Amino acid sequence: MFPWGNNRRFNSYSSYFQREFGSRVQKISIDAGFSCPNRDGKISTGGCTFCRNDAFNPSYCRPEKSVRQQIEEGIEFHQRRYRRAKSYFAYFQAFSNTYKSLDELEKLYREALSVPGVIGLVIGTRPDCINEEILEMLQSLSYPPYPPYPSYQRSAYPIILEFGVESVYDQTLQRVNRGHDFATARNAIKLVHSYGFHCGGHFIFGLPGETRDMMLNAADIISQLPLTTVKFHQLQIFKDTKMADEYLANPSDFHLFTLEDYIEFVIDFIERLNPNIVIERFAGEVPPRYLVSKPWLNLRYDQVLALIEKRLAERNTYQGKNYLSSLS
Repeated sequence: MFPWGNNRRFNSYSSYFQREFGSRVQKISIDAGFSCPNRDGKISTGGCTFCRNDAFNPSYCRPEKSVRQQIEEGIEFHQRRYRRAKSYFAYFQAFSNTYKSLDELEKLYREALSVPGVIGLVIGTRPDCINEEILEMLQSLSYPPYPPYPSYQRSAYPIILEFGVESVYDQTLQRVNRGHDFATARNAIKLVHSYGFHCGGHFIFGLPGETRDMMLNAADIISQLPLTTVKFHQLQIFKDTKMADEYLANPSDFHLFTLEDYIEFVIDFIERLNPNIVIERFAGEVPPRYLVSKPWLNLRYDQVLALIEKRLAERNTYQGKNYLSSLS
């Protein structure tokens, strides 16, 4: 039995939902036609060099469909795949989902919450696209819990904010044309926490210019953030991106993990990670047709996860094993 209350060797997302809601809750992705200040000219027109959003969109996600239609089709899709799921989060996923006027945001969020079976929202966005006005509006839709992890009131709509952070190093963020520094991400996470909302962060391992030691040391920095959840992705290079052009011109500038190397690395990383932080994903998965880089033997994510858990057991280790020593 580990600190998070079960015998899995990391603080898992499925267990987090079980603690909070007493049952499985499935996320339904939505593409609500948002843009991004790093694409529309407010910050830049180029976007992040690694970005290709359509690689992650399920087939039912199309911005020409209403939010309600996407959710209803998503529920039908997931009921075939995950028969135990009875409750759903509407997941505003594609691009920056707080990057519209306040009135437009509230209208979209309320439409999602009006669909039967939807019990809350997960909103993916950039750290530079959040402010107190938006958070106050979200509070009007929900009664967010205050950490650490009490059960949600059944009369309330839980709302989770997720930020693409990608790296804790400013030189990396500048190289990939992220359009903000790490301090912006840190401040946004703290602001969301101060309003009582649960907050997630996305990070990419293997971005150009980062050494193994730099990536491992990021665990100490991430551990000090008031994050509820994290997603980790290995760097994958997508076709028709600026990074694909850079990679094809100078492949030696990039270190792409092999599956075996990544498993060892990510275990070393989570040994140093705060055990209170919930791990939603260890790796990314997209259809191979989108990739310039080679996929890992075409393995699905659940197969990669099984290999990571097997190796955790073989090494007799777990999330947070070296957490305190890494801070000394």
